[in-house]
Amino acid sequence: MIYGERIRLRAPERADIPRFAAWLNDPDVRDNLMLYLPLSLADEEHWFDDMLQLHPAEHPFVIEIRQGDGWQAIGNCSFNRIDWRVRTAEVGIFIGEKQFWNQGYGTETMRLLLRHGFQTLNLNRIFLRVYETNPGGIRAYEKAGFVLEGRLRQAEFRDGRPIDIFVMSVLRSEWAG
Repeated sequence: MIYGERIRLRAPERADIPRFAAWLNDPDVRDNLMLYLPLSLADEEHWFDDMLQLHPAEHPFVIEIRQGDGWQAIGNCSFNRIDWRVRTAEVGIFIGEKQFWNQGYGTETMRLLLRHGFQTLNLNRIFLRVYETNPGGIRAYEKAGFVLEGRLRQAEFRDGRPIDIFVMSVLRSEWAG
């Protein structure tokens, strides 16, 4: 487990699959993700099995918050496309439980991922892609220390129109960990 002030990150279990599918089938949640089609439980089960074949550093984490005496899953995050030679990786996150949006959990999760990426995985650059139409996500990433690197012009098609994708990153030398 990786612990923060209000959250912890844990490995996903097969029992999480129905929850993941429900989150990813919510149009509001999916709106800011690189997904555009609904997913079946079978799709998620296939994803889970494929994920187990990846390098352990690329296995996702379940984001949990303390609820009474236990923990409640609210989202998921992961490192992807790790390049061990260049020491870079892409990071992704989503909060699937909408009642916990805009409460700082995304920012805290990103800070934990940066700490894990720089201190445990020995990365030098951690980056992400975010839609220009996701100002809440952009603010959370900026609060965690990400800076805008560039803009992929009209790189996605959403709601009947092309939109830009921002590329944001943090370098180890910039990290305030």
